[in-house]
Amino acid sequence: MKKSFNSILNRPILLFSFVLLLKSAVAWFVVFSDGPNWSMVFTEIPFFIIVFSLIEWLSSKRKILYYMIANLFITIIYFSVLMYYKYYGVIATYHALQQADKVTKVGESTYSLITPYYLFIFVDIVFFLFFMFRPKYIAKWKERGAYRISRPVLLTVAAVSLALCFFNIWPNHASMNEIKKAESMGILNYEVYTLFADSTEKEELIDSKEITQQAVDTVKGVQPPQQLKYTGADKGKNLIIVQMESFQNFLIGLTIDGQEITPNINKLAHSNTYFNNFYTNAGQGTTSDAEFVVNSSFYVPKNEPATSSPYMKKSVPSLPKLLSANGYYTATFHTNSVEFWNRKALYQAVGFDKYYDQSFYGDDDHIAFGSSDEVLFAKTVPELAALDAKDQPFYAMVISMSAHHPFRIPEEKFKMKLPERFEGTLLGDYIQAQNYADYAMGQFLEELKASGLWDDSLIVFYGDHQGVPMYTLGEDEKALLQEMLGHEYGYTDMFNIPFIVHSPSGVLPAVVDRTGGQIDILPTVSNLLGVPLQNQLHFGEDLLNSASNLIPFRHFLPTGSFVNNTSIYLTGNDYEDGSNYSLNDNSVIQGGSTEAQFEAAERLLNMSNSYLLQLPDRPDQQ
Repeated sequence: MKKSFNSILNRPILLFSFVLLLKSAVAWFVVFSDGPNWSMVFTEIPFFIIVFSLIEWLSSKRKILYYMIANLFITIIYFSVLMYYKYYGVIATYHALQQADKVTKVGESTYSLITPYYLFIFVDIVFFLFFMFRPKYIAKWKERGAYRISRPVLLTVAAVSLALCFFNIWPNHASMNEIKKAESMGILNYEVYTLFADSTEKEELIDSKEITQQAVDTVKGVQPPQQLKYTGADKGKNLIIVQMESFQNFLIGLTIDGQEITPNINKLAHSNTYFNNFYTNAGQGTTSDAEFVVNSSFYVPKNEPATSSPYMKKSVPSLPKLLSANGYYTATFHTNSVEFWNRKALYQAVGFDKYYDQSFYGDDDHIAFGSSDEVLFAKTVPELAALDAKDQPFYAMVISMSAHHPFRIPEEKFKMKLPERFEGTLLGDYIQAQNYADYAMGQFLEELKASGLWDDSLIVFYGDHQGVPMYTLGEDEKALLQEMLGHEYGYTDMFNIPFIVHSPSGVLPAVVDRTGGQIDILPTVSNLLGVPLQNQLHFGEDLLNSASNLIPFRHFLPTGSFVNNTSIYLTGNDYEDGSNYSLNDNSVIQGGSTEAQFEAAERLLNMSNSYLLQLPDRPDQQ
């Protein structure tokens, strides 16, 4: 036994392959529903062997050091994959790693995702480093590194491994579902595949001349009504859009031991127009993506935040530009730095007249990444009142932030006492943060009413993206959610956000239950303000005049996923083996979608991307 163990130690290719196989098992346990299995051996090990064969072939000195470097690099890939999955629910690729600089800026949010056993995959690196640089072990490491595998054996092993990698990748490359694809290929093979696929399989752009409003409506399968209802119901009024951080719809009306979690937003929903079947369209850029979608009625790009895409060099058709052309002044309000998520470029692309950021709000009463929601609303209302006193109406976008993941607000901000079973959980922190955000929102609503802005403004409220990722929750938290919701927490709960419209006209219905998304806000408010959209391409629907809807998802679900009037569809390897989740209770249902809708969803994303990429660059970008 000892002889066999020493044999492994003296052959670094075996030792490091075994170590990395253990690490891959941790990643598989977190990411794939079936966890690690024997197929993992045949998908992950061949990649290790190829890398280590190159080291054996090319290096004669410092061989162990090169093994250590390769081990560290592959370990970082596995760690990034499991960390990314815990929040986003998808496999991280090099696209996500290009946004690594954001990790340092949202450090607390990132660190909160780490489960102690994740750090197990770094233990060997610490162990090796500890012994590698101690004088009495240096000779042993050199001795083990001096062992050479015969070239014919090495070549044969590498060739077989390369063949296995190819046969793992090629039969599975057509799968639409990235998680299934990574499981079938192996995580490392999938990472390499995406790198080469993106450089060789570029999306074919649709000629922008073919992308008209009629073409968009035809693909969506909608027929605009001959006569729109509520047109100009709030003509000449100000527009205030309030984006609520991480606010999900299940919070509306929810109580814990008789305590309302969001009493102010509950009243808001019950006394205005409440869209209860409304979904996020954000992608990798989360909050900033929501800003982009709402202000443009275009979809976010596939592999990057909108604010990091070529879109930011364009003059994007937008709500600020549309309203500016109709006599409005436009401004956006956010307590974070305008440089974060490249918002300065976003605001130039969509054409806001002015932005207010951390330089205006300061850093008083700090929560998350800037001043608290209380400070945000207290300092924003006087600015809105000053704008209201002028001769022109205004459009203001106000973005809250205190309830940002990981939802750790100062204890002195707690406004409710949670039962002990919620203490120390992400869910409990989320509820406390949203309860505080609701408290700040209540102050904002009172100030709007006291200043006269409430009666003089069309005001809309919506959540920006999901706050409680189902991939992050432990079993106890899932049980708590099921207890509160009455069904298992799932995709339809996670992506469902509220949309509430306060219309001074008082003519809108109390509840609208047709499916909608953030992409629909622009056409909905434009109609209420009496601002025509005939000359502005948009991918959303006026939710007060639409009968059906089809909304593709980006990033958080497998490619090809979408929401329609009855379900959220999740892609399988292709359409046929996908799943439909009922919008009513998240149960799996039959016949909730069609293949025509599946194809239309992909077409819509391609049309949006094609149109924006073919716009000319702004003069300041040329």
